[in-house]
Amino acid sequence: MQNEKKTKEKKNSRESTEIRQNKQASDRSRQKTGKNIRVKTTKGGSRAAGGQKHPSDARKTRNGVGDTPKTGKNRVRESRGQNELCLYAKKCGGCTMQGVPYEKQLKRKEHQIRELLRDICPVEQIHEMENPLHYRNKVHAVFDRLPNGRIISGIYTEGTHRVVPVSVCQIENEQADKIIGTVRKLVQSFHIYIYNEENGTGLLRHVLVRCGHKTGEMMVVLVCASPIFPSKNNFVRALRKEHPEITTVVLNVNDMQTSMVLGDRNIVLYGKGYIEDELCGKTFRISPGSFYQINSVQTEWMYKKAIDLAGLTGKELVLDAYCGIGTIGIIASGHARQVAGVELNRDAVKDAIANAKRNRIKNIRFYADDAGEWMTRMAAEGVRADVVFMDPPRSGSSEAFLNAVAAVRPKKIVYISCEPETQARDLRYLKKRGYHCGTAWPVDLFPFTAHVETVCLLS
Repeated sequence: MQNEKKTKEKKNSRESTEIRQNKQASDRSRQKTGKNIRVKTTKGGSRAAGGQKHPSDARKTRNGVGDTPKTGKNRVRESRGQNELCLYAKKCGGCTMQGVPYEKQLKRKEHQIRELLRDICPVEQIHEMENPLHYRNKVHAVFDRLPNGRIISGIYTEGTHRVVPVSVCQIENEQADKIIGTVRKLVQSFHIYIYNEENGTGLLRHVLVRCGHKTGEMMVVLVCASPIFPSKNNFVRALRKEHPEITTVVLNVNDMQTSMVLGDRNIVLYGKGYIEDELCGKTFRISPGSFYQINSVQTEWMYKKAIDLAGLTGKELVLDAYCGIGTIGIIASGHARQVAGVELNRDAVKDAIANAKRNRIKNIRFYADDAGEWMTRMAAEGVRADVVFMDPPRSGSSEAFLNAVAAVRPKKIVYISCEPETQARDLRYLKKRGYHCGTAWPVDLFPFTAHVETVCLLS
């Protein structure tokens, strides 16, 4: 559910923000949408992207993203006050809170939310991540070749297109980092030319690894300037020999001179071309460009909180704006009479429809349309929603969209935001339209970055 502008913003803000350079979320360019990730320097959920969170236990999931022994947590807390855990923090600019004890990070973020929402609504204590390391289920690496011929991979130095070599990142999935390291070696041995941004020559531009937190499935996306990849079968075979946990390999073609990471064309080299993951008891298909929150653990808590705040009884008509691949709407469908999800990005809508079928959900429909325009039409036809879930890009929502939301007269609006300042602005506008803001719930989706997610109920 986005306006074209929103879809773009979401794409270029959330997923775009979701690149290795931003260690931050959202993505929601809904991607919330999702296809093209922009290599910018916003932090928070992705490497270069915008931000998300995690817990701990004495176990580890197959992909290493999940629970880790409490000794890991203690190690994190003990070391933060004095030494930075990351060797690259100052160069990449992604984790602006490296060296800050985790408890202090939480206090700063909570204080920020309280100050911004002071005259709007009360704020609950921030929901922390039990183990705030290696939470990113999406890892992006930029490839480059040095003058001496050595191939490196890493992230852009903040605000530049100069690559900082990174072999291990403290907030990224550990197995994904190892896979990228193997790709780096194979590229050298297979004599694959690295793309040169200055003259537009070469082949390999980026490598994207996406991980199913609960399923353990792993997807490797080779972003290339051409669909012709020399010895591709042997390359994939060699990669899987080192990493049998890889369930699919995709060649994404990006032949444009652009800062967007992904192109529009995907060629499946191995497997089914997507991975699946479980969230709040539902299964979701994740394609190379799908928007899917990068911190699975914290996202699950956040979505459960959002649905709890909605107070669904099974009788409601629910609208899911900026629905992306349908996560919130599908999770809410078991508690509502009917759900409608609106998303401007058609590829995301295709994934959403497939996800509904995969979960055998029949009381949900998805529409490829501008959310604001769609809701305005629904209001004109006399449709009235009981609950609206909205999770806009960092830029927030436009007044036109907020007016459209008010036009369908929902009894409750659950507003999820990855940018407190724009959320505060939008909440003030909705208050003028007659809505009352309940309690806000901050969630630390992006540890070690300045980003924070917030859920707020309006009625």
